[in-house]
Amino acid sequence: MAIEVPERLLTARLILRPPRPGDGAALNEAVAASLAELQPWLPWAQAETDAQASEATVCRLAAQFATREDLTYFIFGRDEQGGEALLLGGTGLHRIDWALRRFEVGYWRRSGFGGLGVIGEAVQALSRMAFDALGARRVEIRMDARNQRSVRVAERAGFTFEGLLRQDALDVSGAPRDTRVYARVRGVEEP
Repeated sequence: MAIEVPERLLTARLILRPPRPGDGAALNEAVAASLAELQPWLPWAQAETDAQASEATVCRLAAQFATREDLTYFIFGRDEQGGEALLLGGTGLHRIDWALRRFEVGYWRRSGFGGLGVIGEAVQALSRMAFDALGARRVEIRMDARNQRSVRVAERAGFTFEGLLRQDALDVSGAPRDTRVYARVRGVEEP
């Protein structure tokens, strides 16, 4: 693809990079350790899978990144030498509109790492990359209105609450739910 997308984002504590073949076991371990926290919010985290299924997921995500259809990044802690340590979660730019340059940020975190600012740091890095490297006009975060942790991430990352979409999506049980929409827009929150 002609669209250049950074394949590695570094922060003070984190490394963000696209999934690669061979990451399936690490993904499986992180999701299995976090299933109880992820289940209320994420349709893909409803049941344990095995490492082979997680490897297939990794390969699909890597292919989508290569075609620029979906830009998923894994979040790794940094070890003392600055290399990859434990897989702490995932983030990415989804529901991409390349013509408008609109992106939606998604994220999930491994259990046991809440309250440390990991997701906020990753969202800041990803948003910065979207505006600086990809020429974003708009970056959104949408979440189930009941997900207060996700609300706090969006607000701390400088996203503006734009509105509540009433009963616009189904929750993981199939019941209608409300969605909160936050955004950063070039010329408003972004210079």
